[in-house]
Amino acid sequence: MNHAPIALTCGEPAGVGLELAEQAWSELRDTCAFFLLGDPAHLPGTVPFKEINTPDQALTVCREALPVLPQSFDGKAQPGKPDARNAKAVVDVIAKAVDFCASGQASAICTAPIHKKALKDGTDFPWPGHTEYLAHLAKRENVVMMLASDALRVVPTTIHIALKDVPAALTPDLLEQTIRITQADLQHSFGLENPRLAVAGLNPHAGEGGEMGWEDARIIAPVLEKLRQEGMRISGPHSADTMFHAKARQTYDAAICMYHDQALIPIKTLDFDRGVNVTLGLPFIRTSPDHGTAFDIAGTGTANPSSLIEALRLAQKMAEARRAKASQIGN
Repeated sequence: MNHAPIALTCGEPAGVGLELAEQAWSELRDTCAFFLLGDPAHLPGTVPFKEINTPDQALTVCREALPVLPQSFDGKAQPGKPDARNAKAVVDVIAKAVDFCASGQASAICTAPIHKKALKDGTDFPWPGHTEYLAHLAKRENVVMMLASDALRVVPTTIHIALKDVPAALTPDLLEQTIRITQADLQHSFGLENPRLAVAGLNPHAGEGGEMGWEDARIIAPVLEKLRQEGMRISGPHSADTMFHAKARQTYDAAICMYHDQALIPIKTLDFDRGVNVTLGLPFIRTSPDHGTAFDIAGTGTANPSSLIEALRLAQKMAEARRAKASQIGN
């Protein structure tokens, strides 16, 4: 563990993030160096912690205690009851983690869940969520959401919009942009030199020759043909109901889907507890557990740390892949 550690942001103090951070440290202390950005007073106290002054100190501290780079918060951490006074510090922690990545002091960011209403109540937080705020900090207009596990990687082209609005939102430019960003990150952050992409159709049976919709033939297929001509290993549009069984999953490295549930239902069915949210298209690595603040179980000790553990592990693997890629370019 000689490379820069991972910055784990505390997220909403009233949620499960801090208790999961302690559990993740217990699991990963010998294999994955990370430090928590947050208020030590908010920690549940189930594991030892040690305050650090700089991220590099986490490399030596992590085996013995959870390294915490302290951030002052104005409110307390009461499980299940968010305090708007903490909102500014929650936002500041995210920005500080980005700064650490930009300076090379952190190899990646892993973000514990935030609570958007608490942020709006406390700071008038103008972004829809974590991802958009990170894109703002990185000055990137276009980013892509991937859900990843050992069983499957999926990317929804349209995300949090009503199903009735998907056809209008699904433009050739958006689809092409999503595929290109996915391809680039699979190469640079996942170590796949020539990734295989499978693209789902929008309609049942990928439109069945226009009988069930024209978008597959008129919007999706031309984009895929253009990218195939450039040398991308890309197939589709496929009937989505045949893409996710075990044999089909062996034929691609990531599935590009057309809308939220088309992507998320398969991965959550296959690996509900260990799915990881990855933001593609940023200049730094960002992973996150695929769950929210879970106020209903916060403080009960029953929250499952598997997704956060996998998010930290994946961030480490992606950082290693980026270092290997940079080394190849340097040579």
